[in-house]
Amino acid sequence: MINRIRDVRKQKGMTLAEVAEACDPPTTPQTIGRLETGMRNLSLDWMNRIAAALGVEPEMILKGEEAETPQVVARLTDAGAEALSAPRDAILPTELDSGAPLLCLAIESSQGEYRIGDQLWLRQLPPEDAPKMINRDVLVPRPGGRFAFGRLIDRQGTLVGLLPPGAGQRQVVIDKPAWLAVAEMLVRKL
Repeated sequence: MINRIRDVRKQKGMTLAEVAEACDPPTTPQTIGRLETGMRNLSLDWMNRIAAALGVEPEMILKGEEAETPQVVARLTDAGAEALSAPRDAILPTELDSGAPLLCLAIESSQGEYRIGDQLWLRQLPPEDAPKMINRDVLVPRPGGRFAFGRLIDRQGTLVGLLPPGAGQRQVVIDKPAWLAVAEMLVRKL
C-alpha cells in the first residue's frame, strides 16, 4: 500500500510540525516525514494517530497501487492557471473536518441556481448555529419525515424562515427544527 499522508497534509494546509504536534501523543516532524516518504513503515497505530491529527478517516491516508485517485494538477489565480510543483491527490471533505455530519441533496428539478443532476453537499449543524447561516442555502427537517430547502432569510426565537429557490414560491417557516444543514459544496457534471 502507498500512503497519501503528504497529499492530505498539504490539502489541509498543515506542516510536518503541525501534524506531529496534533498527534496524540505528539511526535516529531522527522517521524511524520519518514512515514510520509515510506522510510518508516506505517503501522495501524500510526495510521490511526496521523488520520486523527489530520482530521480524516484512516482509510483516507492509504491508497491501493491499482486505484487511480483524482489529482489536483493546477490552481487558478488572478494571473490564470498555474501548474503545481507536483500533482497531489484531490481529497473530498469528510465528517471529521468539523465533526459535523455531511448530507447530500440530489437535485432532480432545476430551481434557481441549481440544475438537474447537481449534488449539493451540506453540513448538518444544531439550530443554535442558525445566525451564522443567514443568507445561505439550508436543508431543514420538517414533521412527518419531510424537508424544506431554501435560503435562510430569518430567525426569530425558535422560528426559521426559508425562501425556496424556485420562482414564485412562498416563504416557509419552521418552528423548532431539530437541525439545519448548510450548503458547503456543489458537485456539477459539465
